[in-house]
Amino acid sequence: MKAKIGFICFVQLLLLLSCVQYDKEKHKSHLANAHWSYSGETSPENWAEIEKNSDCDGNHQSPINIIHRRADSIQMSDELKILYSPKTLLKEVENNGHSVQFDFEAGDSINYKNETYYLKQIHFHEPSEHKINGLIYPIEMHLVHISKTGSITVLGLLGEEGEESQLFEFFESFLPLKNGEIKDIHQKIDLSGLFLENKHYYSYGGSLTTPPCSEGVNWIVFKEPIVLSVEEVIKLRNNMPLNNYRNEQPINNRSVKYYY
Repeated sequence: MKAKIGFICFVQLLLLLSCVQYDKEKHKSHLANAHWSYSGETSPENWAEIEKNSDCDGNHQSPINIIHRRADSIQMSDELKILYSPKTLLKEVENNGHSVQFDFEAGDSINYKNETYYLKQIHFHEPSEHKINGLIYPIEMHLVHISKTGSITVLGLLGEEGEESQLFEFFESFLPLKNGEIKDIHQKIDLSGLFLENKHYYSYGGSLTTPPCSEGVNWIVFKEPIVLSVEEVIKLRNNMPLNNYRNEQPINNRSVKYYY
């Protein structure tokens, strides 16, 4: 009798393991056909599984938590030059389902380590993706620049709540936008009001913070935050997915430099 009961238990265990394995395979199959997002089964924790040919499981990923005392302090030089012009044209704005993104006509650029990078687009994350000493800011603005050789340098500006920002009022004059909606703009924008030339910043080698999470990206994260109103933060939030940020990534063997 005991042998019979043992055999039945053994069969039930095999069936249970079979179901678990089936569920795992079914889950993998589902993820393989899914599109990445910021929540549920397609959240950042599963991007590497969803995006098979991506760098999302790499060792030099972004964003990171920048610990100021661990950064190598370097006196500011001409390594970074901001060459923004008040005549640059915004081409269009899009709600791409992941963020609000403003695309630019050819014009504004920066020079970083003797290479010119052209401003392609600006988008937003709420709350911030990068942290400084563990502090999360209400919003983060990414200014994405690409060189003629295809190299990428991103300026990360953290935003804190305070007075109203004329720049953000201009951005938000084109909102609301439905998911997938695009609006033509073709208007001048002056980014020189950000006064980035004299701001202290951190730099490190990282990746895009969205799939395919490509590595080899130069990151410049400014220490001093920009200021915008609570209402401006809320308006941006209402036009983006809730919590459209990627979780903090291990710094591994990378160094962070602080230019002061």
